[in-house]
Amino acid sequence: MKAEYQELYEKFGLNVVYYRKRKKLTQLQLAELADVDRSHISAIELGKVGVSFDVIFKLCEVLDVTPKELFDFRA
Repeated sequence: MKAEYQELYEKFGLNVVYYRKRKKLTQLQLAELADVDRSHISAIELGKVGVSFDVIFKLCEVLDVTPKELFDFRA
């Protein structure tokens, strides 16, 4: 991942945390529902990894949000 985009990855991760907590899910529960490893959810939330469209769409399905909502970064 390019360093210039690090802040955007972190903002995306914060949105995943926000919507996960809104659904009252743990990282493990989200990981199981999205069929990914819990450590991958952790890395996403910390902005440490890029995310494939497949995972984004699955997260949206589980969290009951649109992709736009996950990418709607707060200032």
